[in-house]
Amino acid sequence: MTKLIECPRDAMQGMHEFIPTEIKAEYINLLLKVGFDTIDFGSFVSEKSIPQLKDTAEVLEMLEISPESTKLLAIVANKRGIEEAVKHPQISYLGFPFSVSETFQQRNTNSGIEQSLNTVEELLNLCSKSNKEAVIYLSMGFGNPYGDAWSNEIVEHWAGELAKRGAKILSLSDTTGVSSPEKINYLFPHLVSCFPEIEFGVHLHSNPASWFEKIEASWNSGCRRYDSALRGFGGCPMATDDLTGNIATESLISFLESKGEDPALDMEKWNEAMNYSGRIFR
Repeated sequence: MTKLIECPRDAMQGMHEFIPTEIKAEYINLLLKVGFDTIDFGSFVSEKSIPQLKDTAEVLEMLEISPESTKLLAIVANKRGIEEAVKHPQISYLGFPFSVSETFQQRNTNSGIEQSLNTVEELLNLCSKSNKEAVIYLSMGFGNPYGDAWSNEIVEHWAGELAKRGAKILSLSDTTGVSSPEKINYLFPHLVSCFPEIEFGVHLHSNPASWFEKIEASWNSGCRRYDSALRGFGGCPMATDDLTGNIATESLISFLESKGEDPALDMEKWNEAMNYSGRIFR
């Protein structure tokens, strides 16, 4: 079954004007009623790094969730964030950005790749103890703008290191929009064949002209786990100044329907969320 992960956290995190907590919560509550598998709703990271999401814990307490509803995912970047996030029983998934680019790992988490492997081990251990699951993002998975070495073999190597430590969900992430159908067509099915015990997904960034070819390539490669954001907002403020946005959820829904897939979403609630989004994204 295809899993859709809606990412308001990624859409909001780089916005300069602070979004009131009540508005964030109301928007996410609308998204929770649509029927997505998961909502990537917030992060437990340094307020200095991502001031927009400093109220994640407050937003969480205002969300209307139930055991049968869409699951919640929060991003963490270090041990302190992990320890804070696991305190909240409402959260099902903790996401960690593990970059195959040393430069970006330092920029994003203030730690190198090897040190981040230790953080992943702590994350997996605490998730196991707290009845949560870890989602590890292979960020800069298709290349980087820093001149750091990149190859399919490098991505495979780090995926293997994460697998050895017990990672069960890896999301191949196109942090700066440099993926291509050719890269996706090789790398995604290759990783799946190398690590059949792992659930792989994609978190792709794109401009409006190239989203279709990237989603089509990932679909043809067997991907059935997709991150996206309503209206394609967002990007990583820790990556570059010239950002490409997320894949637009409405485009992804249209693509899936063209393939005969029923996303099983409440489109009335989706339209409500679309309309409400104008209060956030202006």
